Amino acid sequence: MAKRKEDTPKPGAPAWQTTFGDLMNLLLCFFVLLFSMSTVDAQKFQMIAASFSDTFSIFSAGASAIGDGVLISNGVSQLNELDQYINSTGKTAESESKVNELDEVDELAQEMEKAKLAASEELAEKVQESVTEKSLDKDIDITFTSQYVQLTLKGSILFDSGKAELREDALPIISKVAVILERYAQSTIEIEGHTDNVPIHNARFESNDVLSSYRALAMFNYLVENTTLDPAMLKHSGRGEYIPVADNSTPEGRAKNRRIEIKIYNTLSGE
Repeated sequence: MAKRKEDTPKPGAPAWQTTFGDLMNLLLCFFVLLFSMSTVDAQKFQMIAASFSDTFSIFSAGASAIGDGVLISNGVSQLNELDQYINSTGKTAESESKVNELDEVDELAQEMEKAKLAASEELAEKVQESVTEKSLDKDIDITFTSQYVQLTLKGSILFDSGKAELREDALPIISKVAVILERYAQSTIEIEGHTDNVPIHNARFESNDVLSSYRALAMFNYLVENTTLDPAMLKHSGRGEYIPVADNSTPEGRAKNRRIEIKIYNTLSGE
């Protein structure tokens, strides 16, 4: 049986490619015609160019190098004039100005911190004189920071174990402390209660956090009821067992951790 001879493809490109090529040429001519009829707003173009120049430091007059006659492609030779170019643009001056401003801010902050510390030190000396005058040196410790002067009262002389009521025999001491605090009625005064880490859980106090809060509140209530201090200038909080000042593994350490701290903020502290 004879085999069928395969059809020989016609020479040239397929007919659809010719049609497609004509279409592309027509579209190209159409857009070229549109572009030739458009106009460019010279003023807007200059504004755009100026904006790019300011933002990205584009070289003026179409220059392609930092130095006259030295092309970017020259590589290492370009570095010789880099410092000069940066200085000419004012970038170095701006950087130095910002560094100087930061240094000035840092110096002002340090000076302010020194002033606060000096104010607290002066306040601490006055409070210490009052404590000595009232014969309270054995019952109160005085410390200070740049923010406040702190009076630390031993909890063992103020409260019975596991209780938040002020002891009767502690009232004379508290009364003397109240007189001292009245001298600084214009300052913010903060009362903090602290405990040791021995767990507590009873019908009234479910934890040391609650106990310390009630002890601070007891001192707050005494000052409000027995002094002329403005309650708006008084703050109280319970800090629980979380800021110990001594080792909780010994009875002596736990006794030191059971305490009331009264902070008198100096006038520069912002409190």
